[in-house]
Amino acid sequence: MTTPFAEQIEQAMTALHEQQTRMAAAAKELQAATASVTSKDRMVTAKVGAQGQVVSLTFHTTAYRSMAPAQLAGILTDVLNTARAEIGDRVMETMSPFSGIGEVLRTSMTGGTELEEMLAPLRSMRPGFAEEEARRKRERQEEFRG
Repeated sequence: MTTPFAEQIEQAMTALHEQQTRMAAAAKELQAATASVTSKDRMVTAKVGAQGQVVSLTFHTTAYRSMAPAQLAGILTDVLNTARAEIGDRVMETMSPFSGIGEVLRTSMTGGTELEEMLAPLRSMRPGFAEEEARRKRERQEEFRG
């Protein structure tokens, strides 16, 4: 016979393992992710990696040779910034399912359970607990007031 606490631990560990598996897959996907953007005049294509690093610049024409430096710089800046924005959006989209997972696991482990009640006296003995609790209450009130 298992106790409710043991069942909670098992469920939390299962959820944690599933999240770790999904996070590993997402990390692997992002390691290989790139975004490519071609300038409006189709002169240059910029390719960036998941961390915004420039992977390549490909010039499709020789028009850049006769451009003023400021004009060329403007085109390069535009394609690089657009490519970085695209990869940033992809990273956010890939990582958004993991938003708040720590809070979910913490709540599943301690929120409103017998464990929370058992640990309350121990938490109150921790140095700085009163100050931390007062700060949390202030933050919650400020959040509520919007």
